[in-house]
Amino acid sequence: MVKESLRAAYGKTLLQLGQADKRIVVLDADLAKSTQTIIFAKEISDRFIDMGLAEQDMVSTAAGIALTGKIVFASSFCVFLAGRVFDQVRQSICYNNANVKLVGTHSGLGVGEDGATHQSLEDIALMRTLPNMRIIVPADAVETAQAVQCAAAMEGPFFIRLTRGNLATVYDGGYRFALGRASVLKDGDAITIVAIGAMVEKALQAAEALAASGITAAVLNLSTIKPLDGETLLRFARKTRGFVSIEDHSTRGGLGGALAEFLGQNCPRPLRIIGVEDQFGRSGTPEDLYRHFGLTADRVAAAARAILQQ
Repeated sequence: MVKESLRAAYGKTLLQLGQADKRIVVLDADLAKSTQTIIFAKEISDRFIDMGLAEQDMVSTAAGIALTGKIVFASSFCVFLAGRVFDQVRQSICYNNANVKLVGTHSGLGVGEDGATHQSLEDIALMRTLPNMRIIVPADAVETAQAVQCAAAMEGPFFIRLTRGNLATVYDGGYRFALGRASVLKDGDAITIVAIGAMVEKALQAAEALAASGITAAVLNLSTIKPLDGETLLRFARKTRGFVSIEDHSTRGGLGGALAEFLGQNCPRPLRIIGVEDQFGRSGTPEDLYRHFGLTADRVAAAARAILQQ
């Protein structure tokens, strides 16, 4: 599979949106080269504000600008955008239902060698608790571009979570992202594998391994974490014997947590949640870290087999 940068897709899409709509304003916290908002800044400098190393000010300013009728994108690393400024996101953006789109890059273990202090493993859990917030975790550059377009077109807060590295291209030009709709990448009637972001590729690899032993696994890209696609989840809950989820995030409060809450209240099924278990990350290459913490296709396949053997 071809690999592409989600951050570059974000920057290019932001520029296209800004050229078409003068209401688009972009803020960054001294990380424009890393988040790729620099693509917008170079072409539309009069609607770009570098707030410096002041993420709380950036988010509060974004909310104020949005309340004047603008569409505001504010970007930083996920660890700062969700954790450092949680109070401002809660009080200034979500409480006011302000038209601010938070785009966090460098999420999860995919940050790699920067280590535990920069590996945001709690951001989805934090954002999920906030009323009015919508959460998208794109699987590739194609979905990233469409998710950014969707956020710009819809009123109210969004949190879009992007990776640092390039991800394998999952979708072609015919794909159409829809907020709150899961994407069925592979159908199956034995087990359902649910993934987000960088883990979608590993979910597909796990399904291939299971198929080699005669097990048909469905693979869902649940890129919209909030609002959740309950209709599709119920369909596969009734069709298959259980779920395995995988995410580059804590096992608490993220994709697995959202699935557990939904299935537990609507259609209980066996569920195995694969992610980082109640601990901080560490320094290393992304793939080494994924192996160390058990975020692998082999572990997904093993979890699926364990459910089927119950």
